[in-house]
Amino acid sequence: MTENAPRYDLVLAGGEVFDSATGASQVADVAVTGDRIARIAPGLAADAREVVDCAGRYVLPGLVEGHTHIFAEVSKVGAPPDEAHLHRGVVAACDAGTVGASTFAAFERYVAAPAKLRLVNFLNVSVLGLIDFRFGELMNPDTLVPEDALAVAAANPHRVRGFKIRLSEDVVGHNWRPLLKRSLELSAAAGLPLMIHIGETPEPLPAVLEMLRPGDVVAHCYTGKPYGILADGTVLPEVYAARERGVLFESAHGKSNLSFKVAEPAIAQGFYPDVITSDTSARNWRGPVFDLVTSMAKLRALGMTMEQIVPRVTSAPARLTGLDAEGYGSLVEGGPAHVTVLADADEAVLPDAAGNQITAPRLEPEVVLLAGERVPTVPWRGLPTDQAGAAGRAS
Repeated sequence: MTENAPRYDLVLAGGEVFDSATGASQVADVAVTGDRIARIAPGLAADAREVVDCAGRYVLPGLVEGHTHIFAEVSKVGAPPDEAHLHRGVVAACDAGTVGASTFAAFERYVAAPAKLRLVNFLNVSVLGLIDFRFGELMNPDTLVPEDALAVAAANPHRVRGFKIRLSEDVVGHNWRPLLKRSLELSAAAGLPLMIHIGETPEPLPAVLEMLRPGDVVAHCYTGKPYGILADGTVLPEVYAARERGVLFESAHGKSNLSFKVAEPAIAQGFYPDVITSDTSARNWRGPVFDLVTSMAKLRALGMTMEQIVPRVTSAPARLTGLDAEGYGSLVEGGPAHVTVLADADEAVLPDAAGNQITAPRLEPEVVLLAGERVPTVPWRGLPTDQAGAAGRAS
């Protein structure tokens, strides 16, 4: 380095920098050199080749999406991963059950390997995966082939981080209990967690929860469908008991699950999701879900704070998916320069999965770094066409 040469390639200056473990924040600069975070401290801008003014912005570790459906062109529910996630602030994502053992090779070759963002998955226990929502992948219980799922997981530890079963009655019929038991056994054999989709299960939720183990994940914790986490507006004691013994709950908005009428009273009672996810898919990425940052804005409007939200979209999903071992989900000196800078945007009418609406400020990704490289962002897909076009030209 020549004398007086800039020390840093880029400095994100003066933003509210969040600790992903605690949610605490401080106003500071974030300096990037190459693909690493060089330093986090005030007063670094003078030593930078490039400075981005982040005053009044939230500077977070690159967002990690813990539940999405991104098997585009094969599954009818699959959204394109980079377009749906990376260009909206997400640097790593977990496909949650779109892929089964019989379709994994295609997912690896045509989706996961070419994607720019880091992708992992929770493998569907059905070999079919989630090809089409109209046809339950486990209505024929023989499609649960444990040896196939275990073989794919063992051969692909870089990608398979757990398993997924949907327990809706239109997926499992009345065979839910033996299918769940077999799924728990195969996940135990692999040493990986099992994610359980709830909502319209054949029996009330406590019957499901009593079978789950520490580390297993309940998806759609704020579903408005029967049977959910509330009874007469109060979180069930069995839900608290499951969390106490280590079962995790994630929000998974989706096209037909997150209900403001469930989320708002649950949040008021202090029941927050362990992981905030969007459950993005080709069915909802143009509404009502849109993206992870919109799910964050909705939960903020319902009573959660940014300090509570940030760990649940960074360190918590990274830990759940094993991506914390690769440096995802944290923003530390010497770590990878995956960064998402968010700004408060104008108020918008935000819908839940049942058509209920709230008016609240959105969150908008203004800067996204993936291994130190600037990633272009795209406008919020809920904007009117003329506004979206203007926003796209501006970015």
